[in-house]
Amino acid sequence: MNKHIVLALGLLSLPTFASQSDFSWHGYISQGVTQSHGSNFITDNDTITGELTEVGLNGYYRIAENISIAGQINYLDGGNRFEQGARLDYLFVDWKLPDLPGGWQGQIHAGRFKNRHWLYSVTRDVPQTRYTSVLPQSVYFDGFRDVALGSNGIQASFSHYGSENIWEINWSYGRSNINDSQRDFLLGDEANGNIKQDFVHQASLFWQPATMTWKLGASWLNSDFRYTPSQNDNRVAGNADIQRIMLSAQYFAENWELSTELVREVQDNKGLFFPDFAFKRTSEGGFVQLRYLFSNNVSGLIGYDTYVNDKSDRNGKQLEAMTDGVIPAYFGYQDTYTVGLRWDIAPKWRLQGEYHWVEGATRVVSLLNLDVASHADKHWEMWSVQLMYWF
Repeated sequence: MNKHIVLALGLLSLPTFASQSDFSWHGYISQGVTQSHGSNFITDNDTITGELTEVGLNGYYRIAENISIAGQINYLDGGNRFEQGARLDYLFVDWKLPDLPGGWQGQIHAGRFKNRHWLYSVTRDVPQTRYTSVLPQSVYFDGFRDVALGSNGIQASFSHYGSENIWEINWSYGRSNINDSQRDFLLGDEANGNIKQDFVHQASLFWQPATMTWKLGASWLNSDFRYTPSQNDNRVAGNADIQRIMLSAQYFAENWELSTELVREVQDNKGLFFPDFAFKRTSEGGFVQLRYLFSNNVSGLIGYDTYVNDKSDRNGKQLEAMTDGVIPAYFGYQDTYTVGLRWDIAPKWRLQGEYHWVEGATRVVSLLNLDVASHADKHWEMWSVQLMYWF
């Protein structure tokens, strides 16, 4: 990863050698204060903290008429939600294909590309493009932010702008590195070995009328993870296969926007806990949010997000009974109500705030942690205020 960051920094130094028309670069700085009260999702012990920092630098260099390189490095501190530190968000070669039959346009990304398959997956890495600091966790789970943001591999996108319809087709295949915090969420903090994503295979389709007032989409994901235990480990070798299907919709009006996504995810585990272990469950969730533009500089948002860990146990009662009460029932689901407000106080400056009321805690911590019940109350809250500047 360090070599990749050095390579990205090299890309950002290219204006020394390239003309201004061949190279462009941008960046952002964001700092805020935040708290999770009654939960360790963001902060411990209900503390108010400044662990809401994002600093990024991205660049674009055109090598030839149809070939360019794009990359972004990022420093991220989000409290307990992320692994703190610098990371390479993306670094890929962009090849714009020659005109295709029937008026189609296409491009191929090779390298560490960005996920284009969900409504907000391609913009979640930049604070000023997010409506809230904490996105709906049913779909944009922060614990797997780096894995879901992009992959190392290849992605192809095709679009067609007709007189009545606009179509977009995306396909990608690759893999991402899994850090220790992501491993712990999958297998609990007793796991000491290495977890590897063998592959993630995705495809999506979006449609819009020529007026662009609607956007409808569907996406599919299949991914396989493999675990190799260490010599002194409480886990055994095994693998997990994940399949996800999502439906997306947006409606745009002059002063408001309505967005929603629904997700169903099947996780099939084998091994991991003992050699003959096999368990398969289906999770479901989704969100709906409304954004209203009060003026050119001020907008507000309300939203609802829901997620159940197992659709056959929506209230978590079976989970609690199965663990003899060690895991409370409310760790089987999570419902969140959100309000947000943003104010563009000056060109390239924004102040954004949000408040979330939550019932349930299935997205707070791995259900395999021995002290899982200490990580959240049944009802908890989180909020943040964030100042952003971009250039």
